[in-house]
Amino acid sequence: MEILLNGLKMGLVLAVLVGPVFFTIIQTSVERGFWSGVLVSFGVSVSDILFVAICYFGLVQFIHDPEFKVYLAYAGGAILVLFGLYHALIKSRRPLRALNAANEKSGYRYFFKGFVINALSPMVPVFWIGAISVASLDFGYTQGYEFLLFFCIVLTTVLATDLIKAYLADKLRRLVTQRLMMILNIVVGICLFAFGIKLWLMADTFLQS
Repeated sequence: MEILLNGLKMGLVLAVLVGPVFFTIIQTSVERGFWSGVLVSFGVSVSDILFVAICYFGLVQFIHDPEFKVYLAYAGGAILVLFGLYHALIKSRRPLRALNAANEKSGYRYFFKGFVINALSPMVPVFWIGAISVASLDFGYTQGYEFLLFFCIVLTTVLATDLIKAYLADKLRRLVTQRLMMILNIVVGICLFAFGIKLWLMADTFLQS
């Protein structure tokens, strides 16, 4: 029960963080429907699982390497800036298309989109390193089964909240107009662009450290 409660708390902390993934899930679900938002959420979840596995199997030293952080920050920043420009300058001008059950469930590119945006954010591995430190040092989960159970709960909680975000955003589609979608795409684009610039600024910090 203690592991369950601690896992839920840790998962909810990650779930309420507002970052590129949050905006991507909301925007995709509003524009393309619930199942597209689900694909983004699953892409994010697979990326999180890989990060936890990497950290668990002793590759944390690469994440702490300043040079690695610089490369990751520049690459992640470039991806987010490009996504931001695409949404703000191109996608915001596209006409709103009607959705149907067929195209709503297609487009596995959204899985890749969620995976890439989550994987290239330097804050994601930093969070998981911190979570592993808390699990082992603060909570005392040093046994393999305790560690596995804890992070299964954390990852399941994060995925469940992402699916809830996608579901609620999908329900707003009935209220969506061409103007609203234009504004949403511009807002998403600006946010992604800002996150990308922030990563580039972080890269300068890593170079100085």
